[in-house]
Amino acid sequence: MPLTFDLPVEQLVTYQGKNPRPDDFNLYWDKSLDEMHGMDPKAELIRADFQVPGIECFHLYFTGVGGERVHAKLLRPLNVASPHPAVLLFHGYTGDSGDWFDKLGFAAAGFTVAALDCRGQAGLSEDRGSVAGNTLHGHIIRGLSDALAGAPEKLLFRQIFLDTAQLAAILMEMPEVDANRIGVMGGSQGGALTIACAALEPRIKRAAPMFPFLSDYLRVWEMDQAKDAYTELQEFFRHTDPTHKYETEAFEKLGYIDIQFLAPRVRAEILWGIGLMDTICPPSSQFAVYNKITSPKEMVVYPDFAHETLPGFNDRALRFLMGL
Repeated sequence: MPLTFDLPVEQLVTYQGKNPRPDDFNLYWDKSLDEMHGMDPKAELIRADFQVPGIECFHLYFTGVGGERVHAKLLRPLNVASPHPAVLLFHGYTGDSGDWFDKLGFAAAGFTVAALDCRGQAGLSEDRGSVAGNTLHGHIIRGLSDALAGAPEKLLFRQIFLDTAQLAAILMEMPEVDANRIGVMGGSQGGALTIACAALEPRIKRAAPMFPFLSDYLRVWEMDQAKDAYTELQEFFRHTDPTHKYETEAFEKLGYIDIQFLAPRVRAEILWGIGLMDTICPPSSQFAVYNKITSPKEMVVYPDFAHETLPGFNDRALRFLMGL
């Protein structure tokens, strides 16, 4: 078996991460959730032009934290007993919710499906910005200058993480959906949002993340993997802190949006897909999260695979979620 380019497997299974955790991390997220729960999301369904027999397709809009209108595609199966299960789908970094076509399998299997468009990426969700510092590339560092100045609530991924939980809560209020049978799934950024959603909405029952992003930033930096999806870490220092005067503080602030620290909140059953040759989201950065999850969990390991399609994992995840 090939060796991972990262830590040996026997060290990965106990690895606990390098990035510092802010002392007020739990208070930060408790206050963020209070803010979200105190809002009226003003959810609105608009019938989509795309329709197929047996399934209704809608554009779902709601107001997220900060006042932006957030978009998701919603598919609802017809002629299925209600209440029935639902699944939330989250896309990869810079992308969008994708075509209606690739959600039809879940709807045909009896799920209401909601696929989020992340703010400021390729979909229809709003991102009004209003942060200091570099915004040329990447969302990890969006709001980091404000966080260093004492306003960590302006980190963009705080808002996106909250969008996932708010979308889940909207689904749970739909009369045709069984609030006790909700699953989440996604890869890369979508894998990170899968963990964030399950952490911030503890009623989620099953989650199937694949090689999640947004974890253990300091480890990624020290491995010299601040490139590709994590390249903005380097851009932040080059453009904003060229002498690394605030390096320690910067990684601590990023800890607010590090999913390894949300992991202990997860109550859902987990099915996790990982490739040990992943140089985009290094295995150690993933194990830092997985090792902190205390709910029932299983990791499906692909020793020869990188940040790419993991053969058979989507089929296995569908069967896993159908067990809701």
